[in-house]
Amino acid sequence: MEKIILLVLPFFAASCGQVKQQASAPEPVNVMSFNIRYDNPEDSLDNWRYRKDRVANAIHFYDVDILGTQEVLHNQLEDLKLRLPEYGVVGVGREDGKEKGEYSALWYKKDRFNVLDSGYFWLSETPEVAGSKGWDGACERIASWVKLQDKVSDKEYFALNTHLDHVGGMARREGISLMLDRVNELSDGLPVIVTGDFNSEPESDVIKHVTDSANPEHLTDARQASPIVYGPSWSFHDFGKIPYNKRPLIDYVFVRNGLKVLRYGILAETENNGFLSDHTPVLVTVE
Repeated sequence: MEKIILLVLPFFAASCGQVKQQASAPEPVNVMSFNIRYDNPEDSLDNWRYRKDRVANAIHFYDVDILGTQEVLHNQLEDLKLRLPEYGVVGVGREDGKEKGEYSALWYKKDRFNVLDSGYFWLSETPEVAGSKGWDGACERIASWVKLQDKVSDKEYFALNTHLDHVGGMARREGISLMLDRVNELSDGLPVIVTGDFNSEPESDVIKHVTDSANPEHLTDARQASPIVYGPSWSFHDFGKIPYNKRPLIDYVFVRNGLKVLRYGILAETENNGFLSDHTPVLVTVE
């Protein structure tokens, strides 16, 4: 009888160890990039007051874990906080580093992640100067970042969210170079997730620079890496005003450092014939 116990106990201990290891394996992460369109009173029936519930419903429905939003004014931030109480948020207004101007707000599920560090910088020659405008840019541009730790698996992630200038070509090129340098500097080798409205199409010099494998700081476009691609090939439609064959893809999710892309989708659906935004959200699942 003693021999049987000696044989069974090691097996039981090994089995328990396997169960523990499986339980702590990281779950896939749902990532969304979403330009929600700033609250413009001239948008008529596409105004934010008609869209804010739709936007929150979409985020809930797709069970987003990490969310990069662009064009978020302070009142929109507060509206989303009320509707998304389970999310924490990182970001400041781009005009004064407080509440003025658009946020590139980065959201995360509070019950899933601990925040290890966070910050922001301006896409300009003086990245630490609040409200600084870079190069030939028409607007101030800002990037928000956060280091997150999964509460169950302890796996850590570095996420960054930004919005490149819509006018200045130099501002986009120099801004993206600065962003890549900061990602390399701040991420400490962690798995990287970058979301944003880059105001650049896939064949542009800006996106080619981001994804150029000859660049040691390059990122991988989740669309190109995904075995499943769903939805249209565009992400901006101007509330349906742009003809289908002329709609550009300018919103992205990029990854680096070992993250595997499981699926990629551009979510072009409407709710009761109402648009979520003038952009479509981009949803990616990674592990």
